[in-house]
Amino acid sequence: MKEFSSRREFLRAAALAGAGLALSNRLAGASIKSVLVFTKSSGFEHAVVKRVDGKPSIMDDAVTDLGNKHGFKVSVTKDGRIFDSKEFHSYAGVVFFTTGDLTTMGTDGKPPMSPKGKQTLLDAVRDGMGFVGVHAASDTFHTLPDPEDRSNRYVAHGDQEDPYLRMLGAEFITHGREPRLQDANLIVNDPKFPGLEGVTSPVSFNEEWYSLKDFMPDLHVILTLETDGMKGECYRRAPYPVMWTRMHGKGHVFYTAMGDRPENWKNEFFLNSLAGGMRWGIGDAGAQVDVNLKKAAPRYAEIPPKFPEKK
Repeated sequence: MKEFSSRREFLRAAALAGAGLALSNRLAGASIKSVLVFTKSSGFEHAVVKRVDGKPSIMDDAVTDLGNKHGFKVSVTKDGRIFDSKEFHSYAGVVFFTTGDLTTMGTDGKPPMSPKGKQTLLDAVRDGMGFVGVHAASDTFHTLPDPEDRSNRYVAHGDQEDPYLRMLGAEFITHGREPRLQDANLIVNDPKFPGLEGVTSPVSFNEEWYSLKDFMPDLHVILTLETDGMKGECYRRAPYPVMWTRMHGKGHVFYTAMGDRPENWKNEFFLNSLAGGMRWGIGDAGAQVDVNLKKAAPRYAEIPPKFPEKK
């Protein structure tokens, strides 16, 4: 240990050390993490991700606001070529609100991902990039074949499921028709997850509720949907997960089935839970994410009956 010849020298050294520490903290704070929001629609294009007259979409603005509030930078794109660029690897996390086979141009006419780009995404998440899927992210890269009658979506594919969906944690089957939107109760399985502090179970919420299947067995379930009393064949099943986390290699994966209704992008409960998932995804928030699928949703593997054919 260095000795100081006088009290004045000691105080001067202490002051310099304090200044250096403050500068170090400021420099560390200046290293803001970046998140990529990807909203290409190769299938149905939802209103919340549609850009009108070149203006940012509802989701673009909402997630940008969350970034400003919680201290991360947001970039938004519909261009699938981003996954073949060096820029892609600079992001701490990626948020998907997408539909269909993203390696095809599809509905919105925006450049698709390449097959290599899809693999780059999966590898990046496995190696530690955060992934957040919102609503239609589970209506993306359906396990093939995916015929027009959607019959293959009612089959449990297990290990044969598309690798993107296995990374995400489950696959969209269908949603209600009459009514398409309905109130339902959400059971809070993890009230300590970031963004859910102070939330009491159950939570009543109005949404286009996705019926999902092929849940990965290692899910940490945050919310389950209480199906009792809901209208529609697709909800004739036991409660099942609609918000969860899982680890994909080193990568933090978060999914929420909410997000269809434009009004919900101003809803505090939804936005707080989404921000919590994003913060956990990029490592800015901690959480206990032990596997609890069988406890939270013991009959999670049930597949609902198909809607009757229209006459």
